[in-house]
Amino acid sequence: MFENTTRGEDYRTRLLAFMDEFVYPAESVYAEQMAQQSAPHAQPQIMTDLKAEAKSQGLWNLFHPHPEWGPGLTNAEYAPLAEITGRSPYLAPEAINCNAPDTGNMEILTLFGTDEHKGRWLEPLLAGEIASAFAMTEPDVASSDATNIETRMVADGDDYVINGRKWWASNAMRPDCEVLIVMGKTDPDAETHRQQSMLVVPMDTPGVTVVRNLPVFGYVDREGHAEITFEDVRVPKTALLAGEGDGFMIAQSRLGPGRIHHCMRAIGMAERALDLMIDRAATRVAFGKPIAAHANIQDWIAESRVEIEMTRLLTLKAAHLMDTVGNKAARTEIAAIKVAAPQVALKVIDRAIQVFGGAGVSNDVLLAEFYAHMRTLRIADGPDEVHKRTIARGELKRREKERAAGEVTRR
Repeated sequence: MFENTTRGEDYRTRLLAFMDEFVYPAESVYAEQMAQQSAPHAQPQIMTDLKAEAKSQGLWNLFHPHPEWGPGLTNAEYAPLAEITGRSPYLAPEAINCNAPDTGNMEILTLFGTDEHKGRWLEPLLAGEIASAFAMTEPDVASSDATNIETRMVADGDDYVINGRKWWASNAMRPDCEVLIVMGKTDPDAETHRQQSMLVVPMDTPGVTVVRNLPVFGYVDREGHAEITFEDVRVPKTALLAGEGDGFMIAQSRLGPGRIHHCMRAIGMAERALDLMIDRAATRVAFGKPIAAHANIQDWIAESRVEIEMTRLLTLKAAHLMDTVGNKAARTEIAAIKVAAPQVALKVIDRAIQVFGGAGVSNDVLLAEFYAHMRTLRIADGPDEVHKRTIARGELKRREKERAAGEVTRR
């Protein structure tokens, strides 16, 4: 069922070679160059070089489902590629122009943008010439329920005037971040899921203020996670994506593919952590023998393999359903992988940290930063609890339909 296509296997082979020849050797160079940067969000030369090499090899925009803009891979074909990039999450996704949140924003602009939006923003994003951010989450409300958002978008003649406060706008600290996609309320009196709209807002629009960067567990990511205020920000009505009241629909269309990308990268991160754990256990001696010879370490290795494989299969099933019956019909599986993948990755990374001992919590190895990243993913793109709620509701409805149809067997 999940056998790769000839096209998918070709991209997989080429991407693996790119990782071995260029990405993994660049990790230490990246660390050195970032340490020399005067600003934590600047792009080091090694990233520019990696992007040029990936583009020359045709390993570019692999995520994009539309042949006009990318290779037109299915979710099932792209999923193994996203997993490979997850093994080096701070270099590989961006190197092939498949990094969040740009991927989601490019899909939004493809599906809902006007010709003007596509010419001004989508094309340079697809070329990797600029970056973008997505501004939905707000500090003053529980943004896990997007209907709570309070940012106002008030029509005024030929314009919308935006007032509000956002945070966790990833990418917005980058000097090449030129555009925001902002979600706000255009009609607070409309039906609950028709109150929100989305606007394309250039970063340099008067009234847009980047207040601060938000560290993640003490780490300052290169793309940054900005708190942004909007004070009487005026944009033309042509900035509207789709139509008024379509914001919630657009958000849902964006998050489905984005979640599966995150989950596959999480599996790749878990695989890298497992390899690190095995290598460390095989070479570290304690109590007269390699750590790998101890039964509890072997249990951790075995359990990690089982959990990774189960999660990968669930994720591939979700990708297959997204391709065959659509994102809406795959809603339960998408929610399930968003719960499972970060939790499994966290387990594997935590075991690897334990095997590394003191080195595992230092910056000498990738594991501490991996852990911070994965712990954050249990909140980003919807917290675990929201996805569990989706799953439970789906299961309750399924059983209710079975009872109504007389399909429930009495026991």
